[in-house]
Amino acid sequence: MHPTVSLVAGPLRAGAAVVAVAVRPGDAGAALAGGADVVAGLGVDAAGVLAARKSTGDAGEIVEVPVGRDGVDTLLLVGIGDGGPAALRKAAAAVVRRSARAADVVTNLADGASPDAAAAAAEAAVLAGFSFSRRSDPSDKPALAVRLVGPADCAAAVADAVAIAEATCLARELAATPSLEKTPEWMVDRIRALAGDAHLDVTVWDERRLAAEGFGGIAAVGRGSARPPRLVQLDYAPGDVEGGRIVLVGKGITFDSGGLTLKPLDNMKPMKTDMSGAAAVVATMSALHRLGVRRRVTALVPLAENLLGGDAMRPGDVLRQYGGRYVEVLNTDAEGRLVLADALAYAVARLDPSEVVDIATLTGAATLGLGKRHAALYSTSPSLRDALVEAGRRGGERLWPMPLVDGYRDSLDSPVADLRNVGDPDLGYSGGSIVAALFLREFVGTVPWAHLDVAGPARADADEDEITKGPTGFGVRTFLRYLA
Repeated sequence: MHPTVSLVAGPLRAGAAVVAVAVRPGDAGAALAGGADVVAGLGVDAAGVLAARKSTGDAGEIVEVPVGRDGVDTLLLVGIGDGGPAALRKAAAAVVRRSARAADVVTNLADGASPDAAAAAAEAAVLAGFSFSRRSDPSDKPALAVRLVGPADCAAAVADAVAIAEATCLARELAATPSLEKTPEWMVDRIRALAGDAHLDVTVWDERRLAAEGFGGIAAVGRGSARPPRLVQLDYAPGDVEGGRIVLVGKGITFDSGGLTLKPLDNMKPMKTDMSGAAAVVATMSALHRLGVRRRVTALVPLAENLLGGDAMRPGDVLRQYGGRYVEVLNTDAEGRLVLADALAYAVARLDPSEVVDIATLTGAATLGLGKRHAALYSTSPSLRDALVEAGRRGGERLWPMPLVDGYRDSLDSPVADLRNVGDPDLGYSGGSIVAALFLREFVGTVPWAHLDVAGPARADADEDEITKGPTGFGVRTFLRYLA
């Protein structure tokens, strides 16, 4: 569930359980950025309250004033900092969190804002109020309704931002769904249910077709589970296409035990979210028509459950990936790159892409230097890399370019196959995220390619601004801004 957000033109009026009024910093202390008549009409001395609370007007700062009159329960005086997109994103998220128990909120956060800033506020309002539950007594409380007072020329930007935020919430929902329910076939059913309204064509490979057509990586990873693997292709082709085909690939491991290279318990607990890359790609595709994207886009979603079983993939196995490359498996917990390799090789061989972008919760190593708020970005194309970084910046998602160190490539050499699926630790290179990216690069040929390792930012340990604890839907905001 998530809030509904709409833009209302005209002056701020008190007509909701919560009224949130923007406050900006000033030399003499924080001051209202508008709505003074509404605040006065509620019987509140804004200047006195702000001074007493030593308000700074910094972005996201909230001074709460109980009201209890004229249908208004609470007045929130909300700092908007410099009023730019990043500041309004933080402010809107703070308002929604503080209003969680209310039915509706009206705010002038977007009044006088640029279209980009108003869009950031709308997007954050949707995202900060996201929730997911499988409780036996779910709340029947309706979603919070948020009305943003702002200029009419921001309407299109706000509508697009709401569409992007709702797609991000879809990605969060898919990733949050427990793996008991979320089988590869369940994912296929959800994708098919979305496809009609999203104007997508769907093609599905079952386990027999995967084996027959040479998708050895996907087939091997899914062998240990009683719930067989799938590969899904989603095609979006608007009538007036601009440019070549862009292919998005998302890792879809619906649960990752590590296979025979078993994970420790604490590392296994969040592994229902190991399909966050697939969730991001599916959610991106679901919003393309709504946003009027004119690019031809294809998504490939390899889906498998990496479990222990009588036929599970073993360390020492040699797999034939799609296209004929042989890979020696030395760690069954490095399975994501095996399913991605099949999808990447298929994309290059069969889809004639102008560029390929993959996204995956691939390596814990990516979090060691970048923490949990940046994605590691690898690319063979400087222009593609820079465009993704800029799209991420505009969407509030942080991507950090990382090097493809050619000197590390020999750590993937195998004495019995074309490649091994993990680096040789005896060479002492470490750099697990880099080595994983180098492995994937082997399957994209000369096509411009980018890889997002989102093992850190795909999951959040706590609420922070528009990010809610749990799956974050990272990548959707970047992809949709890039494609649009």
